[in-house]
Amino acid sequence: MDAAALISTLDREGRLLADAAEEAGTGAPVPTCPGWQVRDLVRHTGMVHRWATAFVAEGYTEYRPGGGLPDLDGAASVAWFREGHRLLVDTLSAAPPDLTCWHFLPAPSPLAFWARRQAHETTVHRVDAETARGGQPSPVAREFAADGIDELLRGFHSRARSAVRSAEPRVLRIRATDTDDALWTVRLSPEPPVAERSGAGEADCELAGPVARLYLALWNRAPFPDVTGEASLAALWRERSAVSWS
Repeated sequence: MDAAALISTLDREGRLLADAAEEAGTGAPVPTCPGWQVRDLVRHTGMVHRWATAFVAEGYTEYRPGGGLPDLDGAASVAWFREGHRLLVDTLSAAPPDLTCWHFLPAPSPLAFWARRQAHETTVHRVDAETARGGQPSPVAREFAADGIDELLRGFHSRARSAVRSAEPRVLRIRATDTDDALWTVRLSPEPPVAERSGAGEADCELAGPVARLYLALWNRAPFPDVTGEASLAALWRERSAVSWS
């Protein structure tokens, strides 16, 4: 997906998140984030939006920590979130294609990285907000879901900090049943996982289902649609795949 499409998705998803937060109320529990209430979700995502905006707007070339969480609640916290989300969307939309700034996963460009990362960050937390509100969450588009799986497997979990490891070599297959070319092979070992977008070789466990459901399942927001083979590898993912802010 190109940066423009990702920014458009970010725009829509942030507005949906804010709407769901207002409807749920900031004191509502977030079932998909145990221990969190909607206020925590709004503050966290709003902080991340402002953190990302600073790299793009200021062209920082080295890591900088986030600015901390505001002492806001209720309607004031949602309004603060909307303001930061709008600033991020506008900043990305105005950024030049040859933008230079710090980023932490491989990408065609820093602009492509930040558009992609913030679109997926916001979508996952939009699902959290809609789950807190109740009812069926808004759908995730197939192409976007496949892109997010790719970012998670070949981006986040290719890093040394990934805890998804196995004492004995194992192969995990991720197969979308409703989308062409949405197929990944993840090789597990005592080292960080190595993922490729292919179905090469035999797999010890396969996780299969509609790509949008796999996207949410791999982000630990939903059960895996279908598990065949060694179910312990699906459990390993559940236990060790969480991506933390720190």
